[in-house]
Amino acid sequence: MIAIRRILCPVDFSRFSRHALEQAVALARETGAEVSVLHVFVFAPVALPVSAGGSIPLEPIRLDPPGRAMLQAELREFVDDIDTEGITLTTTLFEGDAVGRILDRATDWNADLVVMGTHGRSGFERLLLGSVTEKILRKATCPVLTVPPRVSNPVGGLSFGRILCGMDFSAASFRALDYAVSLAAPGGPGVTALNVVELFSDSTSTRDEPVLDTPDFRAELKRTALARLHDAIPQRVRDACPVTEMVTMGKAWREILRVAGAEECELIVLGVEGRGTADLLLFGSTTQHVLRQAACPILTIRA
Repeated sequence: MIAIRRILCPVDFSRFSRHALEQAVALARETGAEVSVLHVFVFAPVALPVSAGGSIPLEPIRLDPPGRAMLQAELREFVDDIDTEGITLTTTLFEGDAVGRILDRATDWNADLVVMGTHGRSGFERLLLGSVTEKILRKATCPVLTVPPRVSNPVGGLSFGRILCGMDFSAASFRALDYAVSLAAPGGPGVTALNVVELFSDSTSTRDEPVLDTPDFRAELKRTALARLHDAIPQRVRDACPVTEMVTMGKAWREILRVAGAEECELIVLGVEGRGTADLLLFGSTTQHVLRQAACPILTIRA
């Protein structure tokens, strides 16, 4: 199905990126992939204040040879704290814009997967400032595995016993299903393919809702959605691992988190169609909500 041969893991020496590196190494141990650990030294522009309240832009401060040697040593020490026995692992140090250099490395190296930690920030700090991880999610052409702070440390290998895959019948969700099946542990419980029927918007109300929102109407919607989901899953997917079909009703991100918790899922896989920046900032998305609140890793796949 899907082969993962090269895993790129950007780190910033925080405990969050250490956790992500542990997951990347564990996944490499399962798949036989090689790992590239990347640190980007971000230099901030410098300006010289002048009278009348202005400023003169100067050249940004860059790494000198001693500074580069120090960072390279810190990067090696960061990696050495993790058991990488049997794993082909290299370290790389870049300078510049973190997002741009990570994307460049992923493209130039032909990475099959990017693994990154999330810092667990919330509220307006995330909405206004964003994060490197969220920008990579929007721009990376390869799949991205995000590891939230709540994820427990992998022991030995990373075995995805139960995987939840969100299915909205888009091209991205079917590609996500292929990845989910490829990562399912042999002999394990397999993949739960979840379709969420969002009956009514949280922010709108119509006078027809009381008429339409009846137990019979909901039951028929679920029955129709379940039949569609069953027909849409290819036989090759069913032959690869056990697939449980599930349809629920509610807000998609809430249902994904609820089912993932109830099923004790070890991985959530979501297809991302790509939405505009303004839409993401103002209204959020299913993926962003899941990323901020999930207790297990989330793999996002673009169409």
